[in-house]
Amino acid sequence: MDVIKAKLVDSTANIIGEIDLPIDIYGVYPKEGILHEIIRWQMARWRAGTACTKTRGEVRGGGRKPWPQKHTGRARQGSIRAPQWVGGGVVHGPKPRCYEFKLNKKVRRLGLKMALSSRALTNKLFVAEDFPVKDQPKTKILKGFLDNLGLKEALIIVPERNLVLEKSATNLPKVKVLAVEGLNVYDILNHENLILAKDALSKIEERLRR
Repeated sequence: MDVIKAKLVDSTANIIGEIDLPIDIYGVYPKEGILHEIIRWQMARWRAGTACTKTRGEVRGGGRKPWPQKHTGRARQGSIRAPQWVGGGVVHGPKPRCYEFKLNKKVRRLGLKMALSSRALTNKLFVAEDFPVKDQPKTKILKGFLDNLGLKEALIIVPERNLVLEKSATNLPKVKVLAVEGLNVYDILNHENLILAKDALSKIEERLRR
């Protein structure tokens, strides 16, 4: 088998036939280990890394010794900003850092193929000739389109940013619209169904065959 079949739908969500998809992109058997590593890489890149605590040297005050070293009957203390004091510094607390790590481009590309294949091989990938929302955002119309397909959640991929379609999906909690350049493993696996605009197919192939 040289191709994978996917359902082709029109703007009213009627299935009008099937379309052939290349097996080298949509027929790659998914491997859990690779997909897991890529999702870890994605989430690490998204982490802000802005958590910050103050050490005893950074907390204001505490320069004067709270009481004499000897003859008080109490344990010796050097500063009220030492870690054991309330309001003192934090020992080994978090500091701003970058959590990103390197992942080879070939692995990332392979993971994207596997994610696409995971939807194509389970018949959860649809190709849309067009979408019913055109000039202005209409959540109700987009929801009707998905209802006609029998879908409650979906990731919609368009060739380039479509603000009208994006705004139409804003109030649909399990629906997301992405341009091809933003296509990623996490969002594909986070949505049960995948809807590809027909004119986005060539751009996806171009991106994954560089």
